Amino acid sequence: MASRVLSFASRRTCRVWSSARCQESRYTSSRNLNSPSKTLQYSSVAAATAPEVRADSVNGAINAPPAVHDFEDAEGLFSGLTTGELITSLFNLLLVSCEPVADLGMKALKSPLMEYAPYRVPIFKAVKRTAFSHFCAGENVAEASDTLNRMWALGLKGILDYSLEDAVNNTACDANLRQFLTTVQSTPLLPPGSISFACVKITAICPLALLERISHLLRWQHSHPAFRLPWKAEALPVLAPSSPTYHTCSEPEPLSPTEENDLISAEQRLFQLCRAGEAVSLPLLVDAEYTAVQPAIDYFIYRAFAEYNKGREPLVYGTIQAYLKDSLPRLIEASEAAKKQGISMALKLVRGAYITRESAEAKSLGAPSPVHSLITDTHSCYNACTSLMLEKVSKGKASLLLATHNFESAKLAAGKAEELGIMKRGQSGLQFAQLKGMSDSLSLGLVKAGFEVSKYLPFGPVESVMPYLIRRAEENRGMLAATFMDIERLRQVICALHIN
Repeated sequence: MASRVLSFASRRTCRVWSSARCQESRYTSSRNLNSPSKTLQYSSVAAATAPEVRADSVNGAINAPPAVHDFEDAEGLFSGLTTGELITSLFNLLLVSCEPVADLGMKALKSPLMEYAPYRVPIFKAVKRTAFSHFCAGENVAEASDTLNRMWALGLKGILDYSLEDAVNNTACDANLRQFLTTVQSTPLLPPGSISFACVKITAICPLALLERISHLLRWQHSHPAFRLPWKAEALPVLAPSSPTYHTCSEPEPLSPTEENDLISAEQRLFQLCRAGEAVSLPLLVDAEYTAVQPAIDYFIYRAFAEYNKGREPLVYGTIQAYLKDSLPRLIEASEAAKKQGISMALKLVRGAYITRESAEAKSLGAPSPVHSLITDTHSCYNACTSLMLEKVSKGKASLLLATHNFESAKLAAGKAEELGIMKRGQSGLQFAQLKGMSDSLSLGLVKAGFEVSKYLPFGPVESVMPYLIRRAEENRGMLAATFMDIERLRQVICALHIN
């Protein structure tokens, strides 16, 4: 079996590497990435291109990568995995990185025939044995516990995310809240210390239409400071002077009494989740979404900051998406206000996942895209945000989760952390994270360097996780070079075992 996988891997990795280099070459010659054809080029090298650090506006900018761990030492990185785990991981990565296979899989999953059990059942069985097992923790808490036990043995923690869709009304919000609460309250049943966060989606506990309405009102007030919002409580600023407001072209109608009640209900749901997390000492990680609703999401997050991140270890983490042009200015505005109010900034830093949607929406409204035009600008912004937050972490004023599959950004951040004397483990305020099944060599390398690392673990019934799996299949093309690195290193380890 190992020899057959190795033979296929050798041929496949050559094609993957060739494709990655080809796409990188196309990107390098491109200057504008806002057209649909160039958006693919942007995402295709997001994990492969070395960052161009231009953090002049931030003191203590990252300068040079340190020698954190030898990521080329494949046998050292994967020494904790069994031969069976190595072969299974290699096989699954080869499947998802093979575009014809990925295309066929997505076509099957999106087929209208999925409504019929004779077609759906065998498809779900095949998915569960391949993509689901590779990218997800299981269908329930018991299966997730098995996954966590294995990860814990490798020095990794887990970020629990029960897959839920956006809510359209209060009934759906209440149902989603119950699922979130069940996830949080089940953590004492899992291996002690194995969970670092539970994920929360504001779009699952507040109706989407209300988030859009609140965002319009917040943007209008940002452009017209005299505009009053009687329902608005004190919170950190959600927008910066450079933040785009093209979504809101005219003065919005005020919230109706019903909408104000729905706003209060949504806030109560979030606070109920915070109390549940507090009861089991589990921080909550709130995901970011697209810019049409992000101001409202940040408003909810910062309201929770004021209640649960003030004068104590932070309980609630927000998310900054570095591919947005205003992400660094917004971070600076919010962190300065947090300092004045005695609030501990706790953030997850990501690059972002809505490139095509953001560019298309801006174009339809006759506005420039809010997303950086060049991948190097996104890298620079990510590194500048990292540097700013690490300075605050080193002074005990902030907590940071660096979610990245980019080797260069991770190595730069690790070097900056060591330079600042930030503790690697324990109550350091710094963690790294990657998706389960992706960039495992980066995760394990950071663990071996002594850093705290978590894997993002979606779980739930296969059918409910299906939208996530489809996104992973689509986005995996955008991380071709990072996938190749794992494939090549796994191949090296299995080859060495086979020879021995």
